Amino acid sequence: MKPQIKLIFGIVAAAVVIVLLDSLFIVPQTQQAIVIQFGEPKRVIQNPGLHVKVPFIQNVILYDNRLLGLDPPAKEVLLSDKKRIVVDAFLRFKIVNPLLFYQALQTEEMAHSRLSDATVSSLRDVLGKYDMKTILSPKRTEIMAQIRDEVDSKAKAFGVEVVDVRIRRADLPEETSQAVYARMRSEREREAKEFRAQGQQMNQKIKAEADRDKVRIIAEAQKNAQVLRGQGDKEAARIWAKASKRDKDFYAFYRSLEAYKNSMQAEGTSLVISPDSEFFKFFGTLPAGVNR
Repeated sequence: MKPQIKLIFGIVAAAVVIVLLDSLFIVPQTQQAIVIQFGEPKRVIQNPGLHVKVPFIQNVILYDNRLLGLDPPAKEVLLSDKKRIVVDAFLRFKIVNPLLFYQALQTEEMAHSRLSDATVSSLRDVLGKYDMKTILSPKRTEIMAQIRDEVDSKAKAFGVEVVDVRIRRADLPEETSQAVYARMRSEREREAKEFRAQGQQMNQKIKAEADRDKVRIIAEAQKNAQVLRGQGDKEAARIWAKASKRDKDFYAFYRSLEAYKNSMQAEGTSLVISPDSEFFKFFGTLPAGVNR
């Protein structure tokens, strides 16, 4: 075989291979395809496997057919009670109409942008009808369903089905949180001052009552003591009077002993008495060793 023929045969074989390679394409299990010719969609392929297209003229665009996720940026929402909250939501969606999706958006990045705007808009529309208490109540599930339905109705226009919309977090704006915190702290400080004032007032009241009870108890005790002392003195006087009537000499002797005791109470006291003093009249004779 001449070299020229071999070269021509090789070129033809290579061209056939190139044409075959450009004519065949595979659609994975997790994707769906649109065949485009000069910018116009010609076929939608949603069955996985090996497929054929016109080489060099037609192109294939693949879209995911799985459930996709999107996390729109957190946005501030005004509620019906004029309170503002920052809502952080996420949604799950899937491309159900590749042709419509291509005609409306073409790329998934554009879909993310449109869905994000639709989600934020629906959050503001739906949540703006409710107050904070309702949003935090069990009715929250119903509110989420309303938001999902509204976003889904908007997404259908570009071939997307919104499966779920959830609020991950709903917080007060930073400046509102600081104001609420400051108000709560001020309220707690005011309550603490009131409790301390009440405690001091109760303390003073208890002390006043205790002092009053102390004075009353001491006064009653002194009164009772004086009464008992008077009764004792009266009884003692009665007994001494009765005793003195029975034995006047013994009574006089006892009175002398009391006089001796009272005279020598101080320590180191010396008493100089005449032997014929009244102090010794009950002793008869002086003790041994005592000189008159």
